Amino acid sequence: MSSSCKVFVKSRKRALPYNRIVPPARLALDTPLYVERRQIEAWRGMSSSEKAALVSGLTGAVYELARAGIRARHPDAAPREQLLRLAIVTLGIELAREAYPEIVTLNLL
Repeated sequence: MSSSCKVFVKSRKRALPYNRIVPPARLALDTPLYVERRQIEAWRGMSSSEKAALVSGLTGAVYELARAGIRARHPDAAPREQLLRLAIVTLGIELAREAYPEIVTLNLL
């Protein structure tokens, strides 16, 4: 048990360290544990602005991949139709319909 565990959950019998209740989960099963630990330590060493920049960059990459997938599946779609299809993928159909009522008239579903 690690010495950094200072939060306890009280039970009727005795206090248990919280991490005995919830076992740690692996981030990726195809990555060696020592590499995963190094990655976590690198994240812990990052400043808030570095973490925000990392998340922002990854979010942008995911959106670009989604756009590329839409273009590949619908190569003749106009830019507006691509945007509407992206809204469906990212927001879900219900919220996309609320945000873009024209989705219904374009028969995108």
